[in-house]
Amino acid sequence: MNDTIPGPDGLPRCRWCAAAPEFFDYHDREWGFPVGEDTRLFEKFCLESFQSGLSWRTILAKRENFRAAFAGFSIPAVAAFTDADTERLLADAGIIRHRGKIEAVVNNARRALDLIDEKGSLAAHVWSFEPAEADLAAPQSASTSPASVALSKDLKKRGWKFVGPTTVYALMQAMGLINDHATDCSIRSAVEQARQAFPRPVPKSGGINA
Repeated sequence: MNDTIPGPDGLPRCRWCAAAPEFFDYHDREWGFPVGEDTRLFEKFCLESFQSGLSWRTILAKRENFRAAFAGFSIPAVAAFTDADTERLLADAGIIRHRGKIEAVVNNARRALDLIDEKGSLAAHVWSFEPAEADLAAPQSASTSPASVALSKDLKKRGWKFVGPTTVYALMQAMGLINDHATDCSIRSAVEQARQAFPRPVPKSGGINA
């Protein structure tokens, strides 16, 4: 099976774009482009965890509702959420009303603050798991990888929730830790150029105040 389909301009795109018309814009402008800012990265963590067991189309359609419900995914703001906030979110029809996932977002915000204190930024820690080129599977041929397993194990040890290897692999694809665009996808080269130009954030030894 061909791993691409024609896009609106006739150029090839990853085949998964065929699932919904709105996927083309997300695919062309965001998926796989490197993310180094903690708020954006935390949002991707949260949306990927909410997507578990659901379609990405459902999550993408509710994205602005999620942003409004979770304070723009500000890590300090979400970390300060209380039980009352959880109940408020469970009553919010604009998002996925799953108690475990909602509570995981709040928990993970708190764990992210711990990581930021230790490493300097969430992004610095995640990018430290970037796999070597030689260790990559063929584009879109895997749902987990040694790097996603390692990052998943690390985060779970730190108390994160809803960060299994498959969810973490989807995160790695989305935030540009790997370039998993199909080999013939017309966006793959733009993503690779962005990755080459991207300055990898470096963890600070001894914590942010060291």
